[in-house]
Amino acid sequence: MNSSSPAIEIEQLVREFRKGPRAVDGIDLAVSPGEIYGFLGPNGAGKSTTVLMLTTLLPPTSGRARVGGYDILRQGSQVRASIGAALQEAALDAILTGREHLMLQATLQGMPKADRTRRAQELLERVGLTEAADRRVGGYSGGMKRRLDLALALVHGPRILFLDEPTTGLDLQSRSALWEEVARLAKEEGMTVFLTTQYLEEADALADRVGIIDHGKIVAEGTPTQLKEEIGSPTVEVVPADAGAGDALAQRLASFGQLARNGRGAVTVQLPGGESQLAEVVRVLDQAHLKVASLQLHQPSLDDVFLAKTGRKLEGAGEDQDERQP
Repeated sequence: MNSSSPAIEIEQLVREFRKGPRAVDGIDLAVSPGEIYGFLGPNGAGKSTTVLMLTTLLPPTSGRARVGGYDILRQGSQVRASIGAALQEAALDAILTGREHLMLQATLQGMPKADRTRRAQELLERVGLTEAADRRVGGYSGGMKRRLDLALALVHGPRILFLDEPTTGLDLQSRSALWEEVARLAKEEGMTVFLTTQYLEEADALADRVGIIDHGKIVAEGTPTQLKEEIGSPTVEVVPADAGAGDALAQRLASFGQLARNGRGAVTVQLPGGESQLAEVVRVLDQAHLKVASLQLHQPSLDDVFLAKTGRKLEGAGEDQDERQP
């Protein structure tokens, strides 16, 4: 694959299930080498179906896609050799230990015997499982299983990594540890990461670019910052020390932009000029001798973007039956 070519390239990709709607409805996207691409959407949006096609586990109904420079239909074996994948269901054997899983995976990948032990130990250390390496996986927590699944996807040193909702059901500490490792893989090793998620904070924290998919179609795409800027400017919420000063406060802040009254005399106002206007807001309040109980700046969030693009909020992090049972 040429370093200037997309690591993942999709053109009008469609997957239609028998007696069902189009799970993926003609999407186009390109992911650059070394980029973390966040594929964000609710249950049933088409995220997992897209990943199954890109990893050659499910043929598309129509359209085309290239992964690592290889066609997913005609060059499936080359695609599989180029990628690692940690899908929603980790294929782990409860009887085997973590180390045995990694040794088995290294054997299946054709790794020379002399390298298997070294690679297994290296990956156990990387994902923080050295102390649990020789325990049976049946006794692992959910977070430990997800970290082992990630290590298994990395055994053969893939150039492209697919993570399908990798932190669903994990506690905050396990989620943060996995985020750190994914960010390190992209930054230090130049690995391309295609990440599906329902967690807005996950996409915001990790992704270089985000694609929002809804009902099988991509409804928005861009960097998290670009998407937030598209739907509006930041707002500042001012709560006066005296609830009766709300009218005076609103009068003073009206010149900045659109106002909203929030109770307790509080006023929220948009700042078309961005957060740089915050100092000006403070000066206006000071000149009017208006005492403030609190002043908070609110930036648009990916939740706001999702609401603007789809008409609803993104909630939950469950699994989708339609996507999982072709």
